[in-house]
Order: sequence, then structure tokens, then C-alpha cells
Amino acid sequence: MAVIGIDIGTQSLKAVVTEAGVFLAEATARYALMQPMPGWAEQDPRLWEVALAKVVPEALETAGRQPSDIQSVAIAGQLDGCLAVDASGMAQSACLVWMDRRAVDFVPKSSPRILRTTGLVLDASHMAAKIGWLKANMSLVEPRFHQPTSYLVERLCGAYVFDHGLASTTMLYDLRTRDYCDSLLQQFGIRREELPGIADAESLAGELSEEGAQLCGLMTGTPVAVGTGDDFSTVLGAGLTKPGPMLCGLGTAEVVGSMSSALCIDELGLVETHGFLDGYYVQNPGWQSGGALRWLRNVLSVDSDAKLDELAVQAPPGCDGVTFLPALSGAMAPRWQASARACFYGLSSHHGKAHMARAVLEGCAFAMRDVRERLQSLGLASKEILLQGGGAKSELWAQIRADLCGAVVERQHHGSGSEMGASLIAEVLIDANASLVELASARRPRGSKQEPNPKNAQVYEDAYGRYQQLFDSLEPMFVS
Repeated sequence: MAVIGIDIGTQSLKAVVTEAGVFLAEATARYALMQPMPGWAEQDPRLWEVALAKVVPEALETAGRQPSDIQSVAIAGQLDGCLAVDASGMAQSACLVWMDRRAVDFVPKSSPRILRTTGLVLDASHMAAKIGWLKANMSLVEPRFHQPTSYLVERLCGAYVFDHGLASTTMLYDLRTRDYCDSLLQQFGIRREELPGIADAESLAGELSEEGAQLCGLMTGTPVAVGTGDDFSTVLGAGLTKPGPMLCGLGTAEVVGSMSSALCIDELGLVETHGFLDGYYVQNPGWQSGGALRWLRNVLSVDSDAKLDELAVQAPPGCDGVTFLPALSGAMAPRWQASARACFYGLSSHHGKAHMARAVLEGCAFAMRDVRERLQSLGLASKEILLQGGGAKSELWAQIRADLCGAVVERQHHGSGSEMGASLIAEVLIDANASLVELASARRPRGSKQEPNPKNAQVYEDAYGRYQQLFDSLEPMFVS
């Protein structure tokens, strides 16, 4: 059975065609991200529709399949985006994407109850705060609010729904009752009818309407799954449905997490807990990582990530003392600090482009180690590290992480696991006997493994210490 999995990324939309789990073809369309001022990041949701109309026919053609061959569709999209729509599902605002932090005034100053109820850090990136900002600053008419996945699902089939994973990112979801929390809805001034209903990711949202079929080039009546967020679909694509290796997804953002069978709340607030599958996904939602590489490529006029690797390998481990803080859109490690900004420290006339390139690779890896150590202190994440996404193509980046953590790093090579995870959801949607957990576990892709080089252990221990000291030293400036 041929199905389509779709990933709404920060900088591109992808569609993959699979048949009984076998990859047939993929197509990608890039689009713009607007950052009108520091701390703001938004996207026109119509860009996703234009991209969808391009990639689905292209993927079908490459796969040698017709629209009538596709039996179901599932979508996974960037988390923590928020946009308003009207009664017909048409956008009334741009989407404030995951890295947007403009809603700081709509976040309670302190509330341990919210952390213990939702598992989330009080932060302007989450949907509840963004809804507050949109209501206060936009001229909205009887608005309803979406994340990217649920927006595109409604555009395709008219359903107003998202899954428990997406609901658990809103700052309004009770992990214990698996429903919105009435007291939090009241606290944030949000009505239930302003939010999508909640269902399992693999359940039926609806069938392609005539308008939806025109948007994506498929047949009217094709089943559409509820879908999920890209952090969760990446877990599925990686085959990690039970506690085990730590997963590091290297896309525009670097998302680091591990599955837990028991409810686990991080009282220190470095990692967050989401309801997913029959357990919980405990993760840090990430900092600009692949995004930092693209930023640096523009600054240095380097035309590809591979060329940036070639530049970075010319500098030694530890970058001769140059340190990069990966906080281009605020810090997410070693502590969450929305007002933090990235920097290079330790530059001298001795240093050049190669040091800057390697420092960015190392700085992102340092933040990953922060999260890894917190997960392990909570009793999560085995020693092995699994890399997913476009950044997993870099052998150098993987080796840096292996050396830094003294751990085996496995690189999965089929690119982003998000759209592959979405295709698994699409399969289960139309197979009443299938289990999403069992299917994802059975399909776990294998990759190449890299062993740590013990010769670099002390160099990276020293470099990691400098990174931590730099953050501690600059933090008073971040919060002033």
C-alpha cells in the first residue's frame, strides 16, 4: 500500500512516498522564514500550501505512482507554531514559529503548578502565550488557533484536531488526565472551542475534500490522519518507541530527548515532558543548530554544509580556545534564557574561518551534552547517542559528539526521520491490525557507528568547561 508522509519544516516542506515501509521517493520545496526583529520569527502559512502543491506531484512522479495509488496521508509539522484562523479555516495571522519569543509578557512569572501539570517550562515559545499575544495585538474575528500540522489537516479535510503530542506542547494540557486543564485555560483566557480537539496521531481526521484534493494533487476521499509534531514523528522514524538510546534530531533546530515509560517531570526545567504513544517523550525542544550552520554559511559565504565541514576540519579539537554559544534565538541549554544571544569568545588574530566553523559545530554539541547529562540524572537515556536529520550526514559533527561524550554515536542515513515517521502514521491509519509502536520498532533504520577517540577526551572536557564558564559569566547580561 502506497502512502504519503509530509513534514512541515521551518525552512522547507517535504513529502515522502512509501509502500509497505519501503522508501520510493521524496520531494522538497523550500520557503522563507521572516525575522522582522530580534526574538521574532514568523511564516506565512500559505507558503506551506504552495509547497504542498509542488512536492506531492513531484514525489509521485519520481516514485512512478498515480494519485489513485495513494491510500492515506499523514502530516508532521514543526512544534510550537501558532496561528489564528477564522470559522472557515482561513488564516487570520502569520504563524509565530517555534523560535518566536515575542510573547514574553503573556507568560506567568512563576508557577510550579504549571510545570507539574503540563511538564513544560514557562516559556514564550509555547502556544498558550502566543495565543495571548495574537489576541492582544491582532484584529481577529472569532478566532480559532492552530499549530502547523493541525492547520494543514483542516485545510485538507476540514477537521479541527491534533494529537496528544501536539496538545502536550501548548502549556494547557494535563499529562495525567490527557486532556486540556480547565484551570489553565481560565488562567490564560482561552476557551476550549478556540483549540483543536484531541485524538491519537494515527486516528482518522477525515477524508480529502475537493479543495484539499486540489491543494495536494491527490484523490478526493483519500483518508487523512490526525498527524503529530515533527519531534514526535522523528522518534517514530528513528524507531525509538521505548526507553533506550538518546535521540538527537539535527534539523534547523537540535532536539534532544529520550522515551520514558513513567511520568517524569524535570523540576530544574531543562527538559520537558510530552505525552506520546503509550508513554512520554522527555526532551529539550532545541536551539538553532542546523539553523546556526546556515547562518554561518551566509556570514562566511560558504555554499554547503559539506564545504563548512571541510573548513572546520582544518581547526583542531577545542578550536584553540574559541567558544561559540548556540543562542541565536535564545538559549535552551545549559539553562533556558529567552533573552540570551549567541556569541564567539576567545578570538584572536591567530584564528580564522576554520576556527569559527568548528566552534559552531562544537558549541551545538556542548548544548547537547547539557541535555544528555540531565536526562541521565533523571534515569533516562542509555549511553548510546542516535543522530537523525540532515546534520547526521556530517561525519565530523558525529565524531565531535562521540569524543565530547565518550559515547558511541550512530548516524541514521536516510535523512530526516520526520516524514518517514509520518508515513508510518499513514500506514497504521488504514490497517486496523497495525500498532504504531510495533511498526515503528520493527522498521528502525540502522546506520553507521562512530567510536569516541580517547585522545580527544581531555581536550573536549576543557572546552566544555570553558563553554559552561562563558554562559555563567554572560548570564547576568542576558537577564538585565
